[in-house]
Amino acid sequence: MSSAMVRVVITYVARPGQAERMRQELTALIETVVRTEPDCGGIHLLVDAADPNRILLIEYWTSADAFTGPHLTTPHLTAFRARAAEFIAGPPEVTYWDETAAFFAKGKGLTL
Repeated sequence: MSSAMVRVVITYVARPGQAERMRQELTALIETVVRTEPDCGGIHLLVDAADPNRILLIEYWTSADAFTGPHLTTPHLTAFRARAAEFIAGPPEVTYWDETAAFFAKGKGLTL
């Protein structure tokens, strides 16, 4: 994965009793995004070990403009946002990150 890609970090919080649905909806959305959007280099979905109502996405995009432009107007994201209020407790927190260094232990199984 190119370090020139921008990382978009998104934090979601589920409505009470909706953590599993939020995870399922996000998983389905991610599968579509990765399969159909060429500017997306991949997405990690992480669940907070201490609070399953919190999900963190780390998304890899060719640029912030690719994320904020074409991606935000796709039919699959528009449909997701239309129903998100049913299972997400407010707007997500979205931040943009550039990688300056990465360190991995050899043989530990982590790949990017």
